[in-house]
Amino acid sequence: MTEATSATPAPDALAGVLADAPFVRLVATDDGDALAAAGLLARALRATGTPFQARVARDPVPADVDDGVAVAVGVDRGPHAIPGTGRPASTAAFAVARALGVEPDPVVALAGVVAAGSVPGADGSGDALDAAERAGRVERRPGVALPVAGGDGGADAAPSRSEALAASTLALTRYSGDPAGARDALDPLGLPADPDADDRRRFASLVAVDAVDGDDASERAASAAERALRPYATDGPFETVGGYADVLDALAAEAPGTGIALALASDPDPSLRTAALDAWHRHGLAAHRALDDATVGRHDGCVVARVDAPPTVLPTVARLARDFRSPEPVAVALDEGAGRLAALATEPVGLGDACRTAAGEVGGDGWGSPARGGIAVEPDGPGESDVTAALAALREAI
Repeated sequence: MTEATSATPAPDALAGVLADAPFVRLVATDDGDALAAAGLLARALRATGTPFQARVARDPVPADVDDGVAVAVGVDRGPHAIPGTGRPASTAAFAVARALGVEPDPVVALAGVVAAGSVPGADGSGDALDAAERAGRVERRPGVALPVAGGDGGADAAPSRSEALAASTLALTRYSGDPAGARDALDPLGLPADPDADDRRRFASLVAVDAVDGDDASERAASAAERALRPYATDGPFETVGGYADVLDALAAEAPGTGIALALASDPDPSLRTAALDAWHRHGLAAHRALDDATVGRHDGCVVARVDAPPTVLPTVARLARDFRSPEPVAVALDEGAGRLAALATEPVGLGDACRTAAGEVGGDGWGSPARGGIAVEPDGPGESDVTAALAALREAI
């Protein structure tokens, strides 16, 4: 099925459809922006008394609903969609919820914006940022965007500061994926459990320098790391908006059921928050370690990181490579043994369609949207079922 590239529908139009629907089925792509958007829509439907179902899929196909409405989130598919092309899906969902007469959670919307690769206030998220600031729900401050405060050495079950820094996928440093290395890097700063503004500035300076240090850092590394710096502290379930975004992105791929539950919860209970943090922590460490052990090669138009990693972390590995290591506009994370690859582009280039075409040439499955995609083949399947052949076809297509 081909991806489309139409503009995001007017909020009033989609809100009118949803307001009259006896039942709504939401299906979101497996990324943090779409997950946040689905959560905003689901909460609005719950507030207006409309029955709904929400789920995450790598390639959403909105199924027919008898006497109801199906909405694809994160991809332009079906008669009703919030594609996330041109602006984050979460900003469009925020506007749709308002058009339904509901005041949506602006912190969730802003977390979706950061997960989409943007920053609060940009790409159509000004209304959400204004709402959050007026309600006193966010405050920009020096520091690093982590989901937990995490003073090292405490008895809190949440990850410590060094563990959180090692797992964060908003930045890539020499200690990413290495909690002990992160602790060694932080020790000279002497950060207290409750840091002041100067402490946070020193912390941010360390991460900013380390994100662009090294011969393999790309020119995009400095701008990519900005999402991790000067975060918005929030009263939400996590310490910062950026940390919330990082958790949503990990859950969408690693634990979508937990992700849906988190996106729907206006006040997550401690067990849900702990489950979310655990999944995020495992995912972040695995992605960083996979990239650290990768064999990286540069080709015309893309960089390929050959890894041995769980399929759920491949999109994150590709994103880290794209943002911090790739001089090319497309990054691919390839696991030859598993017959899987994930690809991300810096801007919409028809990547999903390219993955479908390339996969079709080797008898595999391809999926994606204009700026992200994936391919899966059976390593021992019949004929030329080879992910390396699919990669070659993909490189030709892009």
